[in-house]
Amino acid sequence: MKLDKILVPLDGSMLAEAAIGRAVELAKENPDATLLLLRAAEASTLPGVDPTEGQVVAVKEAEEYVEAVAARLAQGGVPHVKTSVWYGKPAPAIVEAARYGKIDLIVMSTHGRSGLGRLILGSVAESVLRSTRTPILLLRADGAPIERPEGAAEARSAGRLAHV
Repeated sequence: MKLDKILVPLDGSMLAEAAIGRAVELAKENPDATLLLLRAAEASTLPGVDPTEGQVVAVKEAEEYVEAVAARLAQGGVPHVKTSVWYGKPAPAIVEAARYGKIDLIVMSTHGRSGLGRLILGSVAESVLRSTRTPILLLRADGAPIERPEGAAEARSAGRLAHV
């Protein structure tokens, strides 16, 4: 698969940055590929307070962050890195940036939460997966729980699965 544009969504966490290594490997396999580092920025303000200043600060901090990551990659020899900051919630920003930028692949990390944790905290990765046609490479966080799909034990005991 030839890749020209690889999108790496970042949120400032080590988990999100864990996807950078694999994205860089893919970019090296496609020497003309560009990595696009994306950060969604949102400001939370109190009701009745003008949100403009908070929004400006959130965007500025996001820009500084992705520029610092891009500089780190450039020092590491990654030649084609661009940055982008979108204002809004992460999942819609990722989906729109992928569509607008004609991205070939989204590379992102996931906590691998399930059940109540995913219900309460939500899943940006799942939301992106359900909202785009752009191929996605999801990388599981180190130490994330691994769960068998429902019915896997029954299928194996019935001889339908060789290995689980």
